[in-house]
Amino acid sequence: VQLQASGGGLAQAGGSLRLSCAASGRIFSSYIMGWFRQAPGKEREFVAAITGAGIGTYYGDSVKGRFTISTDNAKNTVYLQMISLKPEDTAVYYCAARLRGYGSRRPSDYDYWGQGTLVTVSS
Repeated sequence: VQLQASGGGLAQAGGSLRLSCAASGRIFSSYIMGWFRQAPGKEREFVAAITGAGIGTYYGDSVKGRFTISTDNAKNTVYLQMISLKPEDTAVYYCAARLRGYGSRRPSDYDYWGQGTLVTVSS
């Protein structure tokens, strides 16, 4: 499985961005897809996850109500719509895929990782 994240960039506080993660694999709809982020000097933090076919979604407490994860199975792509951005959302965002199991907040539960895309939010 190969994951290619894109969509990062510079946004002002209160603004929005949409991240995309394109995945290879013919059984994409069965994957659990997740987004994590890592700010300089901090541990990797869970952002959101979505189960196969978008049946279940999970969010980290710091982004709940502001970020939305979704999938387009026809395009093998998972999205992270981010609104009401805050400077503390600044980080490298990674998408990840878990081939079996359920939505998880632990990075170690994911099998494959994308290269990361940088999001910078200015105040």
